[in-house]
Amino acid sequence: MIKRRKTREVKIGNLVIGGENPIRVQSMTNTKTTDIEGTVKQILGLENAGCELVRVTAPTIEAARAIGDIKKQIHIPLVADIHFQYLFAIEAIKQGVDKIRINPGNIGGKDNVKEVVKACKSRGIPIRIGINMGSLEKDLFERFGGKGISYVMLKSAERNIKILEELDFFDIVVSLKGSDVPTTVEAYELFSKEFDYPVHVGITEAGTLENGSIKSAVGIGSVLSRGIGDTLRVSLSADPMEEVKVGWQILKSLGLRQRGINFVSCPTCGRTEIDLIGLANRVEKALSRVEAPITVAVMGCVVNGPGEASFADIGLCGGRGQAAIFRGKKLVATVKESEAFERFLVEVKKVLIEKGFEKDADKI
Repeated sequence: MIKRRKTREVKIGNLVIGGENPIRVQSMTNTKTTDIEGTVKQILGLENAGCELVRVTAPTIEAARAIGDIKKQIHIPLVADIHFQYLFAIEAIKQGVDKIRINPGNIGGKDNVKEVVKACKSRGIPIRIGINMGSLEKDLFERFGGKGISYVMLKSAERNIKILEELDFFDIVVSLKGSDVPTTVEAYELFSKEFDYPVHVGITEAGTLENGSIKSAVGIGSVLSRGIGDTLRVSLSADPMEEVKVGWQILKSLGLRQRGINFVSCPTCGRTEIDLIGLANRVEKALSRVEAPITVAVMGCVVNGPGEASFADIGLCGGRGQAAIFRGKKLVATVKESEAFERFLVEVKKVLIEKGFEKDADKI
């Protein structure tokens, strides 16, 4: 059981993060924010995939002004990503954004930060300090570089937090993202020993879908397994929908949250006597829209199959051109391999209905 680090609570729109609240999955749009229709469409798709918090970039005043129209058409908190120009942050706040992501050190001095803080205070909007190993302050490198990049990241976080705290602002979330796993994990560990602000976890510039998912799972999983983390984003060179899917899979794999099926299938070996890979892929795809937290097992032989099926809400064990369907330790049916897929889905629907997930049963 993972014991989570206790952090302060911060309100973002209708969500509260930190404390004992659930770890939230978030993503970022890759549309032009000024393309209001396209951005809204993508966000609504992300909502359906399980995204609970979404960020848009505001690199121009026009993009900041578009936030108001976007906000009216979505259902999850909206975050504005701001760099260099504090006036864009002010405009995004006027437009009703729920959170601002900035580096206080890169928007033009304390007076500019003071204006952003004043606007955030007036609307009850938190600020995320985004520390990224690719954009650390040169003077900090010169002073602390000998202690490692993760330590420089910590010192950058300290500096930026101090700027906000001196302005009597404490609705702060912090991220310390590196593009390699050990540096990132160490940075979060160092930070968690010094501060109780909630943290957003991620591996920055993780890579393409396959490699980035693996790196993010290892990195984010390592941080979360230490009890550190209040929100997460899987940063991929891919469709943002994939970021949300991987994020939820990380949480499910650690047992921290459950959304959708927990799918179990064996790796196949010489004992496998049915087309397990094809069957497993078909079943997983057919159940991809199910949000109910049930465990489904598709196994290929009698060595581990019956045992895994007994731990699942519904399980299938194949062998010699046949498939046995189990509910717990109870054998429900034995069918031909050619009939296994359709019959198994029938039994999954029954499980969902009996557990009160009729809407999910209708999605199959």
